[in-house]
This record gives sequence, structure tokens and C-alpha cells, in this order.
Amino acid sequence: MIRTAEYVSLGHPDKIADFISSSILDECLKQDPYVRYAVEVMVKNNNIILGGEITGNITLNHIKKYVKQALRHIGYDERYNTLWGDNAININKIKITNLISAQSREIAQGVNANGWGDQGVFVGYAEKNDGLINHELFLAQKLNNALYEKALKSDNLGLDIKTQITLDEKNNITTAIVAIPMLKKEDLTDFVIETLNQTPQNIIINGTGSYTTHSSIADCGITGRKLAVDFYSTACPIGGGSPWTKDASKADLTLNLYARKLAIDYLKDNDSCYVYLSSCIGKKDLPSAVIKTIKNGIVKTFNISPDCSPNVLIKMLKLDRPIYKKLCKKGLINYINSKGKPSF
Repeated sequence: MIRTAEYVSLGHPDKIADFISSSILDECLKQDPYVRYAVEVMVKNNNIILGGEITGNITLNHIKKYVKQALRHIGYDERYNTLWGDNAININKIKITNLISAQSREIAQGVNANGWGDQGVFVGYAEKNDGLINHELFLAQKLNNALYEKALKSDNLGLDIKTQITLDEKNNITTAIVAIPMLKKEDLTDFVIETLNQTPQNIIINGTGSYTTHSSIADCGITGRKLAVDFYSTACPIGGGSPWTKDASKADLTLNLYARKLAIDYLKDNDSCYVYLSSCIGKKDLPSAVIKTIKNGIVKTFNISPDCSPNVLIKMLKLDRPIYKKLCKKGLINYINSKGKPSF
């Protein structure tokens, strides 16, 4: 079976939005470790719109400072603006619209009773492979991360990068696709081959022929719009809801991470493992928790009854810390290591 996966860099406009929200969440957690947070972000041109709910003992007097810090962390700093001008988001011209309010009291009463902040469905996956993920996604990530690090040091390459890898039945790379901004044409063929440690049958770099205008100037960035990238591409179903922009009382974050942990825990000597969880708003007990393992084509399915109350999982997964910028940068599925523990 031919398989394909893609990955995007932190400089992609949707990930800019994810990272800005994650950065503000970190600042809120520094002020109040019990903050309730759900803030969506839209980035278009140099306009940044913040909308959502925050409840806690915090102030947002320095919101523009937090946004600029996030942009600099990605690499969209003053130096970048000097190189790219109006072809990319300009840190000196950003305008912020703040539409943040407080969390609903009806939601709060359920969360205060150690219930989940929303209903939802969540899927975890692990596979016996590099990174315990499907190989096409591993390679797309690897290539993207290498290009992003190269671009951070370059005066010619931009940060809004997409990679896509297609494998055949024998895990040979049939096609490697790269989209990366360039001020002038640069041959990255050898870099792609060296990074992948394999020569793809086809290498396509900037399929339209040129790629200069990028980030939120060429596209509108919105939080949570890269779920296939954030999770397991096409190797596994995606549960409802984005894990970004939320504190750990939100099931979309914590139960997605816990599903990944369970998948790693139950992988053992199997070829792959799927985990299916669901939650109910205001309740700590899960309506369903199902494990599916596959070994040599033989499928086994069984139910489990773990303690999935928010307080237990938040402590287990160490999610009450300002780690969300790092989590967004490294990727959700990379947070749990091969031993089923938080990696940082």
C-alpha cells in the first residue's frame, strides 16, 4: 500500500496561530497554575485576532509583548523583516484585536468538581517504528525540522515550510515534496537526500516554480487547522477537537495525550496499537475506553477502565506547567517518550 504524510513548520500560518496561543497560555500559567484557558487565534497579514475565554488570577496587560515574543521565538523577528519585507508577517506592524472573555459558569461548575471541560472522542496510535509513529510521518517530520533549522540560519530561505513524503510497500520513498520560501533559487536536492538518508525516486521543490510571499501574508492562519499534521496523518482516525489553545482541564488536550501514552504502553510486542477514548462534560469517568492491537495481521480488541479523572491525568502527564510553547514546537505526539513518560 502506498502511504503519504505531510508536515508543516512552526513558521506555517496555522502553526503561528497555535504557537501564539500556546505562548499566552504559558504566561498565564506562570501567574496562576490553575488558570482555565481556551483562546483561539487568527492571523492574517499583520492582524492578529484573539478570541476565547480565560478565567484565573492573571492580568493580560502585556498581551502585545507576549505575541511579539512568540513571533521572535518562531524566527519572524526584526532581522527576518529586513530580509523579507512585505513578503512575510512584519513584527513591527502587527495589530491585535482582543476578544477574550471569562469561562462560562456552567462549564466551570463541572470542571471545579473534577470533571472534564468538554465532551469528545480521542484516538491514540503507536507503531513499531522510528518515533513509534508511521514511517512516512516520521520522515516528513525529520525533513521539515531539518529545513526549518537550516532556514533559521539562512539569508535566503523562509520559515513557512511544508514537506510531504510518499512511500511504497517496501518503505522506499517514491516522492519527496518540499515547499520552502526562497529569495533566489537554491538547489536543496542534496540536502533532502542527505537528511532522508535515501534518494527518492522524485524530488519536487516548490512545485509552482517560485515561492516568495508566505506566512500570514499569503495565507490566513487559524488555530487547530493542522490536526492531521499534529496527530498521525492518515495512519489513524483523528478525534474531534484541537489540542492546542487549551489548558489541561480540557479533554482535547489531556485525553489526546493520554491516548498516545496508552498506545505506547500497550504496544509492547505488537506491530501497532490504537486507543479510543471518549469523555462527557462535567464528568470524570469516561463513557468508553477501548484498546485495539495488531500483530501479524491478528486484531485484538478489549475494554479498559483506567482512572481518567482530570486531576490524576494532569499530574501524571505534568501538564500544570508552562510547557505549551515547547509542546507546540516539538509536536504533541512527541511529548510521551518510548517508556510512556513525559519527555520534558
